[in-house]
Amino acid sequence: MGAGMMPSELAAAVAGQARDGRFDEVETRFSPELRAAVPGAVLATAWNAQVGEHGPVTALGEPVAEPAGPGLTRVQVPVVCARGGFLVVLSVGSTGTVAGLRFASAAVWTEPSYADESAFAEQDVVLSAEEHSVPGTVTVPRGDGPWPGVVLLSGGGIFDRDETAGPNKPLKDLAWGLASRGVAVLRFDKVTHARPELAAAPGFTMSAEYVPHAVAAIRLLRAHGSIDASRVFVAGHSMGGKAAPLVAVAEPSVAGLVLLAADAEPMHRAAVRVVRHLAALDANVEALVEPIARQAEAVADPALSPSAPGEGLLFGYPGSYWLELREYDPVATAAALEAPMLVLQGGRDYQVTVEDDLARWRAGLPDAAVRVYPADDHLFFPGTGPSTPDSYREPRHVDAKVVADLADWLAQQ
Repeated sequence: MGAGMMPSELAAAVAGQARDGRFDEVETRFSPELRAAVPGAVLATAWNAQVGEHGPVTALGEPVAEPAGPGLTRVQVPVVCARGGFLVVLSVGSTGTVAGLRFASAAVWTEPSYADESAFAEQDVVLSAEEHSVPGTVTVPRGDGPWPGVVLLSGGGIFDRDETAGPNKPLKDLAWGLASRGVAVLRFDKVTHARPELAAAPGFTMSAEYVPHAVAAIRLLRAHGSIDASRVFVAGHSMGGKAAPLVAVAEPSVAGLVLLAADAEPMHRAAVRVVRHLAALDANVEALVEPIARQAEAVADPALSPSAPGEGLLFGYPGSYWLELREYDPVATAAALEAPMLVLQGGRDYQVTVEDDLARWRAGLPDAAVRVYPADDHLFFPGTGPSTPDSYREPRHVDAKVVADLADWLAQQ
């Protein structure tokens, strides 16, 4: 079983093996890069977490396949459980190997109350940069324009154009909300979403992950007949905000930057802080503190080589990725730009915090406009009490006030 299988057949086989607990067999179907990043034991832990939440598996649904970039097919397999279900999402390469695998919520995104679908039109596009192409979506207000435009950058991880997290799509919330208020938006799948194996490839960097396709997106918006070429901005969330100044350096036409919960604290230090925070809320997380701390020490090692593989380093990123991050100062890079900036921060955010990150942006960008939303978490979802990863699985929408403030600021520039 395996040779000559269609992507849908391969995906169904993988889901069946996972259901039966045969994770070592699933691992044999992985590309070498994915096998290094996600061994069978890690896959077993992630699968068991889904089953623990949704109950025993009662059925596997029909696979649904779609193109996902050159040489890749994305296949979703519904997993029906006693208390709901989830999706197994695979990226299958042309050679018949699994290049990416993740679990996603089976819940359906709904339109936020502040979006008016009749006020805009959407068109799918392809952004080509260097060796890779990624799909994206342009959302343009109806009418004559010319409209201001903004390119959205998602956070760290293998995210699609909507920054899908469970049933939620925060970048789609932003795109539809902004387009309903007279702002054109372009959002796109990260190159690591289209080609997951790149995240562990030797020589890979944050710049390679964000900059080429962001620049292509800016140029596409500038050439659009309904968009004001002099008012095309970049809005980055989380790591996308960290990378946004690099995009503006590479493409000087950028009219301004919006940094949404952008991290400024060194990422390897933040990872240790975050896992310790979560361990204080959930004793089950305690076992992760020591390995995360050990991996962070390996990242900080002065002898770290750019050719070091991701195994043993945080998040499976190779040495080249971490060396660039260690040398990169996002605040200083932003401060050197002659462009207006808006910094948005959630008060309940435990990943990027007012104390550890926003304080750095405030100190380095004294002229930037700053907005803090006390009730919002990292995804700018309003709520109460301590924010936890579980809250991201509840159907939510980006704070309407965030959308309004962002649209107003863009219109004023």
